[in-house]
Amino acid sequence: MNDAVPAHTPAPAPVPASTAAPRRRARVRAPELIGKGGWLNTGGKELTLADLRGKCVVVDFWTFCCINCLHVLDELRDLEEKHRDTLVIVGVHSPKFVHEAEHQAVVDAVERYEVHHPVLDDPELATWKQYAVRAWPTLVVIDPEGYVVAQHAGEGHANAIRTLVEELEAEHEAKGTLRRGDGPYVPPEPVATDLRFPGKAVLLPTGNFLVSDTTRHQLVELEPDGETVVRRIGDGDFREPQGLTVLPDGKVVVADTVNHALRTYDPATGVIERIAGTGTQWWQGSPTFGPALDVDLSSPWDVAWWQGKVWIAMAGVHQLWTYDPQTRTVAVAAGTTNEGLVDGPAAEAWFAQPSGLAATEDRLWIADSETSALRWIDTEGVVHTAVGTGLFDFGHRDGDAGQALLQHPLGVTALPDGSVAVSDTYNHALRRFDPASGEVTTLATDLREPSDAVLVGDEIVVVESARHRLTRLRLPEEAVQVEAVAHRTQREATEVAPGRLRLDVVFQAPTGQKLDERYGPSTRLLVSSTPPELLVGGAGTGTDLFRELDLDPEITEGVLHVSAMAASCDDDPANEYPACHVHQQDWGVPVKVTPDGAARLPLILAGMDA
Repeated sequence: MNDAVPAHTPAPAPVPASTAAPRRRARVRAPELIGKGGWLNTGGKELTLADLRGKCVVVDFWTFCCINCLHVLDELRDLEEKHRDTLVIVGVHSPKFVHEAEHQAVVDAVERYEVHHPVLDDPELATWKQYAVRAWPTLVVIDPEGYVVAQHAGEGHANAIRTLVEELEAEHEAKGTLRRGDGPYVPPEPVATDLRFPGKAVLLPTGNFLVSDTTRHQLVELEPDGETVVRRIGDGDFREPQGLTVLPDGKVVVADTVNHALRTYDPATGVIERIAGTGTQWWQGSPTFGPALDVDLSSPWDVAWWQGKVWIAMAGVHQLWTYDPQTRTVAVAAGTTNEGLVDGPAAEAWFAQPSGLAATEDRLWIADSETSALRWIDTEGVVHTAVGTGLFDFGHRDGDAGQALLQHPLGVTALPDGSVAVSDTYNHALRRFDPASGEVTTLATDLREPSDAVLVGDEIVVVESARHRLTRLRLPEEAVQVEAVAHRTQREATEVAPGRLRLDVVFQAPTGQKLDERYGPSTRLLVSSTPPELLVGGAGTGTDLFRELDLDPEITEGVLHVSAMAASCDDDPANEYPACHVHQQDWGVPVKVTPDGAARLPLILAGMDA
């Protein structure tokens, strides 16, 4: 999980040998797959690595809050289909948030995101620790004899893994150690409901509701009772749609999330039209403004009409974008693509999977899910935080906003008195923040993954995503009282020595590719820390994938933020236009400074750490 692209540095620097070395097939026996939550999608069978012997295995360490993990699930679908008789993909669900450690939540996520391979529920991160994983998502490739042969962090590695799988197939076919045939996947029984994991909702001028029926890839219009289906909209038009907003002309803008696009739906005519995005996911280096139909987007999660434009919560790149219907253009409005919580001028702010928007006259409210934060941007383009402290602190605590806690909120709704209701998704609650008093209270509990809410008179209708329904609540005059809890992510801090710390980002270009240095350095590295004082030296941007960091021995713990990118192209002199691939990952590494800590911190982008 991005747990950004640094400015380009024109002076080339030599790439260290460790990053350019050819892949070595280190004979490392894969640790067993263990998880207290057990197995899903296997028909009740407990799998072991011995059961998978003879198959190429890709172990996908993921967690369902993570947008990058969801991107990787989509990247792997084609590979999974084309090599179904030789390849088994195994998901190891490794939670960040407390809610993600609940078994039923994992069951729901596997259905919600249409995961069609075995999944191990590992709530205590046992297998994560055995494989020394440091980032969501991480992919580990195991050969048919049970040895780890490659590891990749982040997105964009599907082509490299495809090449490696084809190599392993040929090698082990020749050795007689490849076993063809069906894998262990057993699909669950389908469940009949009118909605299935609905995402967002809006109130139409008719008084009906329009709901994004995410898992069924459609919109659903419901009568004012919130239950009776009027019509289903979209047959192959959408993929996991989420956010909705009504334009002044009555059309509805839809965040077509997995299609990386915006579409309009006209309730009067039924016409659906793509207005922004190409259908291809945005990658670093792609245009960030221009004609809307020519610019790539990345997992737009919500939309809101504000200041004469459609504002877009671009969860996939941790930014806010805008769509201007007058000029039919899109542009970045706020955020650097770095993941984290940094306020200030829009161009310098950091977000972390913004997933919910609500507009008032002078503010655009933002549910910033991965920082468990409620934030807002003013009409001058300055970003502020109302509730939340960063990537690793979350919980359910009311009171003064400076110490209040949320847990992965996905929605925000403006209320008539100037306050806002927050769909506090992983706390199964509806919360309220009052800017006048600076207080956070709880409006309702016992919801199930609320992801949005719509104000209807003196009532509020909540999208209970994991209960597959809309739930109508009367706004209470007094808030519900709850017992306060606070959490930090379950990831153990990495113990590092004070003083000099060697940071190595390991990258080995896939077989048949080489680093792309036609236009300058092909690698970039950005390093920062929380608190900033942790790093006495070594922060900033460079083109080497290694860095000597100097840690302040007086600061005993913090988080190192590392963003790395490498570009590789097909190594074929006869090909005038080789295909190129960008490999990128952001790490948020909690560290504890101790005298006996490590003097080297390796982070694997692609390959094996020598």
